[in-house]
Amino acid sequence: MNDWPDRYIHTNFDTPANIDTTKLKRAAFIGGASGYLLAHLSKEDEASLKWAMVIGEWVFDAASKPHDSELSGEERNNLVDRRIQYGLGIDNSLSAFAGWPLSRLAYPTGVDISGRKKNAPTTGADVFHRKGELKGPLAVFGYDYFAVKAKAAGVAMPKLLGYEGLRGAGEEYAYEVLNFADGRNAQEIRDAVSAEYGPVPVEMVLEYIQALEKIGVVERVK
Repeated sequence: MNDWPDRYIHTNFDTPANIDTTKLKRAAFIGGASGYLLAHLSKEDEASLKWAMVIGEWVFDAASKPHDSELSGEERNNLVDRRIQYGLGIDNSLSAFAGWPLSRLAYPTGVDISGRKKNAPTTGADVFHRKGELKGPLAVFGYDYFAVKAKAAGVAMPKLLGYEGLRGAGEEYAYEVLNFADGRNAQEIRDAVSAEYGPVPVEMVLEYIQALEKIGVVERVK
């Protein structure tokens, strides 16, 4: 949780004297209440959790539907596939956390799967893993780790950082590309980030991953 923009955050002026106590209390209450709720989950909370998931899907629909007409059939299929995987991932995570099965339809609310063909999986390609030594995002307020290391290594600035998608810009794509470097290949990473922010050429994604590899952030596994 943060308050953006904040002129003091991530600087040496981020001291108690410059903190808004009301906002701090709100953040503490939200964090404490969330922890209390999660610690006391029971079967009786299942209906509320399902309702929260449905609301989340409505929010996603509201953000993505204005751009649906700009997507090809293949990209719409990719979007559906990623939403299904995301929904099932939430189900599995909550079920494991709560200790009881969470039953619901595999297909998210409002997703049209009529006439849909599943994209063929990409095989035989290298997969990428983020190295564990470097934690957190590469860019924070006032400092860009990638820019500094790329300049020192003589790596040209990847085109992805200047890319404008349907629902996101270059820095957002780059942030998620690194998050998805968890054992996927370049095509799978492209598909995941395209479902989130809009289609992006796989060549741009691969170029950025290769730049990350050159500065030691990710490694390739054949």
